[in-house]
Amino acid sequence: MSELDLQIPSAFDPFAEANAEDSGAGSKEYVHIRIQQRNGRKSLTTVQGLKKDFSYSKILKDLKKEFCCNGTVVQDSELGQVIQLQGDQRKNVSSFLTQAGIVKKDHIKIHGF
Repeated sequence: MSELDLQIPSAFDPFAEANAEDSGAGSKEYVHIRIQQRNGRKSLTTVQGLKKDFSYSKILKDLKKEFCCNGTVVQDSELGQVIQLQGDQRKNVSSFLTQAGIVKKDHIKIHGF
């Protein structure tokens, strides 16, 4: 029995990469655009993962003016600064960020239903 090297299979964790200590908000340089359902037809669009070099208030001002909606910048303890906009603005925000040269198209992830 000593001649056989028995290997006990270890448990494979598919989310180990996401749970690694070095992976945090923006570690993969992705900008996440999400939608949150409020009530009924009302919804919020959140933009998370922009570089800290950018002025969030100026980006928010341009987004609000471009899409005729209201919004705010929220400080989150885990995610950092997050831009919130009224309504479903996912496609609009992604096209705005790419046209303004803030983020490349392949670095944007759009989440939602």
